[in-house]
Amino acid sequence: MTDYDEALELIGRGAEEIIQQDELLNKLKRGKPLRIKTGFDPTAPDLHLGHTVLINKMRHFQELGHHVMFLIGDFTGLIGDPTGKNVTRKALSKEEIAENAKTYQEQVFKILDPDKTEICFNSSWGESLGAAGMIKLAAKYTVARMLERDDFKKRYASNQPISIHEFLYPLMQGYDSVAMRADVELGGTDQKFNLLVGRELQKEDGQEPQVILTMPILEGLRGVEKMSKSLDNYVGIDEPPADMYGKLMSISDDLMWRYFELLSFRPLSELDQLKQEVSDGQNPRDIKMQLAHEIVSRFHGANQGDAAQDEFVNRFRHGAVPDDMPDIEVQSDGGKLALGLVLKQSGLTPSSSEAFRMIGQGAVRIDGERVSERDIELSAGKTHVVQVGKRKFARVSIK
Repeated sequence: MTDYDEALELIGRGAEEIIQQDELLNKLKRGKPLRIKTGFDPTAPDLHLGHTVLINKMRHFQELGHHVMFLIGDFTGLIGDPTGKNVTRKALSKEEIAENAKTYQEQVFKILDPDKTEICFNSSWGESLGAAGMIKLAAKYTVARMLERDDFKKRYASNQPISIHEFLYPLMQGYDSVAMRADVELGGTDQKFNLLVGRELQKEDGQEPQVILTMPILEGLRGVEKMSKSLDNYVGIDEPPADMYGKLMSISDDLMWRYFELLSFRPLSELDQLKQEVSDGQNPRDIKMQLAHEIVSRFHGANQGDAAQDEFVNRFRHGAVPDDMPDIEVQSDGGKLALGLVLKQSGLTPSSSEAFRMIGQGAVRIDGERVSERDIELSAGKTHVVQVGKRKFARVSIK
């Protein structure tokens, strides 16, 4: 295997698509560091593991000696990314964007080498475009081409409104590539249209078009929807070590391999060995612990990874309960309170329906005993240790 083959293997690890791989190989063969672009609009104050799929790929490029540019979309954030939306997305204020951008810079260096990373803000060139520049940019794409984009097409077909400013988003993302003279742009599979716009605008500017590398969208903890804070299926990279470890241990055995491929920095040969160990009878839980330890150690340090693992083993292998669980009081009606309402009122589940679902799955314990009947009532004047799933505990007093 040549050095180029090894580079392509690392670059392609977990990737969904490379457009075009032959162009990437030609760029690599020139022997000069490539300019690698990845953009994030600071739409929320914290990053989660789903965001790190792209950042991990940036790290791979750093390991190969390339110039990584982490783009914070403080200008495009004012427009609002319409990708995947069936309604016009609310734009953020400059104050919100500035605060979130500060957090992103702090968090991204838990993965990337700060000495080899260039932080860019697209307001640097976006604001200087002015009205005339925006009109000139808008003239480069037709409405028909914009409506080829899947989310725009669906909204147009269903008579849902599309604001004119939303068309500016893919144009500005593409213009970022022109301004940054990107050789490669990374993005999620949902960003493919926007990434292709960048190629076209670079061609019109006389630049060599960027190679596009798309990465899959990481599934959340339940393995169904994408990882998202709004769906409460995420692992935040600033979460406490024990919480992060426990969440990772809650994923299914099948999803574990997906997380290994997209989140772990272990060589693929090691992952093949781990899969063989499971095939030979090793408990998948023990392999999952290695994943959880690696991720926690990356964001909190090896000592915290060890401590989180020790706490997990003590709590779940030996039946221990945490000492720092919250004390919560809930009000009964008539001296008793249905278990579903106890779980909802104590905040252990977001709703009664979710409480019933967790009870039905056998994921609820009262004082260490698993319960499976949804019509159980708890009496006033008593306090119980209530557990939902593997991580949620509360000492609940019924009043």
